[in-house]
Amino acid sequence: MSEDESVERLSVGAAAERLGVTRDAIHKRITRGTIEHEKGEDGRLYVYVDTSTTEADTSTDKSKDEVSVEVLERLIARLEHDLEQANERDRENRRIIAMLTSRIPAIEAPQDAPESPEPRSDRPGPSEASGEPESGSERPWWRLWR
Repeated sequence: MSEDESVERLSVGAAAERLGVTRDAIHKRITRGTIEHEKGEDGRLYVYVDTSTTEADTSTDKSKDEVSVEVLERLIARLEHDLEQANERDRENRRIIAMLTSRIPAIEAPQDAPESPEPRSDRPGPSEASGEPESGSERPWWRLWR
């Protein structure tokens, strides 16, 4: 196989698809001069892609995928292990809480009703401060609950 047979002339879109990159990436390679290119008679850009390296790239991508799958499987196994440990800790904590709450005596309501509080005489009301006598009938309604 000669070198010319392993190089294909492709449009920017086809080259991007073949190389597994975006059209913008191909345009940047053209700008940087890292990919061989030419302008066609129709005014479109064409790039020359070495098909022998693209086949090697796809095989490398497969091995990268295999490595990624292996890494993900290890990560999943570790997360499953961590989750099981967390569940075990939760079960132990629930057991401890149940044991402690069983030791707390039940809070009972008081048997006798509390007596009504007597009005506080340590703070004078506004009428007491002003010296006016307050009788029960002249007192404002909101003063009855003092």
